[in-house]
Amino acid sequence: MPMVLSGLLAAADDKPSYDIAFAPPEWVLVILGFAMVLVFMTLIMTKRLTPMVALILVPTVFGLFAGAGLGLGDMILDAIGKMAPTAALLMFAIMFFGIMIDVGLFDPLIRLITRVLGDDPAKVVIGTALLAGAVSLDGDGSTTFIITTSAMLPIYLRLGMSPVVLTCVAGLMNGTLNIVPWGGPTVRAATALGLQPTDIFVPMLPSLGVGLIVSLGFAWMLGLQERHRLGSLDETRLTGTAEGGVFASVPAIFRGADAKPGARASLRTGNIVTVAGGHEPVSAGGVDPTDTAMADTMLDPNRATLRPRLIWFNLALTVAVMVLLIADVLPLPYVFMVGAALALVVNFGKLKDQAAEIVAHAPSIVGVVSMVIAAGVLVGVLTGTGMVDAMASWITNVLPPALGPFLAPITGILSIPFTFFMSNDAFYYGILPVLSQSAAHFGIDPVEMARASITGQPVHLQSPLVPAILLLVSLASVNLGDHHRKVLWRAAVVSLVMLAVGILTGAIPFFVAQ
Repeated sequence: MPMVLSGLLAAADDKPSYDIAFAPPEWVLVILGFAMVLVFMTLIMTKRLTPMVALILVPTVFGLFAGAGLGLGDMILDAIGKMAPTAALLMFAIMFFGIMIDVGLFDPLIRLITRVLGDDPAKVVIGTALLAGAVSLDGDGSTTFIITTSAMLPIYLRLGMSPVVLTCVAGLMNGTLNIVPWGGPTVRAATALGLQPTDIFVPMLPSLGVGLIVSLGFAWMLGLQERHRLGSLDETRLTGTAEGGVFASVPAIFRGADAKPGARASLRTGNIVTVAGGHEPVSAGGVDPTDTAMADTMLDPNRATLRPRLIWFNLALTVAVMVLLIADVLPLPYVFMVGAALALVVNFGKLKDQAAEIVAHAPSIVGVVSMVIAAGVLVGVLTGTGMVDAMASWITNVLPPALGPFLAPITGILSIPFTFFMSNDAFYYGILPVLSQSAAHFGIDPVEMARASITGQPVHLQSPLVPAILLLVSLASVNLGDHHRKVLWRAAVVSLVMLAVGILTGAIPFFVAQ
């Protein structure tokens, strides 16, 4: 097995060489790699550092311990260069959909959802899961999170529900559906092993179905928890109603027990709202009382940016952008660049209005783009110092030969932490071929190994190395550590259930007799 690994790495070794001060033994790199990830996760989940700061400082320190020396800068800049298109995509995607929210494109959708779901938190959470699942079918996490957050976050804030529940449910549904054959992981597994994506995916349909059922079950339980929490709030902790009773009371707690009265919540679309504590609520004068969505939501129904006469143009522009996203005929960052530029020119004809709209979305853009670029530090150190290769070599070497017949379920279990700690490219192109070639000696087909390898995707989608999840928590103004505390164990359960169903249906062999 070590010989197979070294051969594959040597054949694919087209990475640039860096000015490394000294090269520590492989076992040292393994320890440093796992320790770096552990320290990073601990710091952000305990809120001792912000994710951006942790993404920069922690890899820098461990990179120096790994002997990177003066080569540290080059390996980080190389990784950041590869992430530049993703940063551009997220920057202009946030701007485009933020503009669409400001001009009122999604207001009718919010009204419809509110009328259907009512004010029941449990139904709202289930609605969030169904919306995220439907949009996830396009295979793009960023689009899913933008649309889901745009439609649902105002409702969460209006009802006093925790936005962390929104990010948890949306991330869970998107991660479960990330195994669709037009998505990245299945294509990578097929490419790495010379297979057809449909051969991997079709036998996994029962696993996907059960995984979605479990995810919806988690969503329902989270909704029941929110219903119980909000139902137990004392009425004196609610903000008073506006004149005429049009603006309904807004719960003083909008993010759970940790929120303080008077806290401010940002929709991450340039709209700052006050939800409690002696501040005046958003004016709702002149709003139709039957308009249950915008009458008391956190989006000002009278905001100056509304463009009702341009709704059909904005809808056509949004549909055109989404079609181009799916067709993949142009680079996605360029599609959003043009879309945002057209949206600004048509909706905001004056130069000062265009500048004001751009500035309104600056906090969201800076937050997510800075984390994407900072993630380049972690990726650069992991790859440039050889930590990823050392970790892959170690995990294959420590597997005793007696476990060979069980390599398929082992691969499924390993995919959970490994795709969280490293990119899909590193796992599917670096580790999966090694495990697959080893499994072939025990009579396990590559397609069976590929199926096992994609079961870890519900957890992978929560990784800070995935730009889409950084976009989600940024749009919802949620701390990444809070999101991880709520979603990670649930995502791990979904992954294990999908693996178990794959084994029960025969898509993934549990044991291959010699």
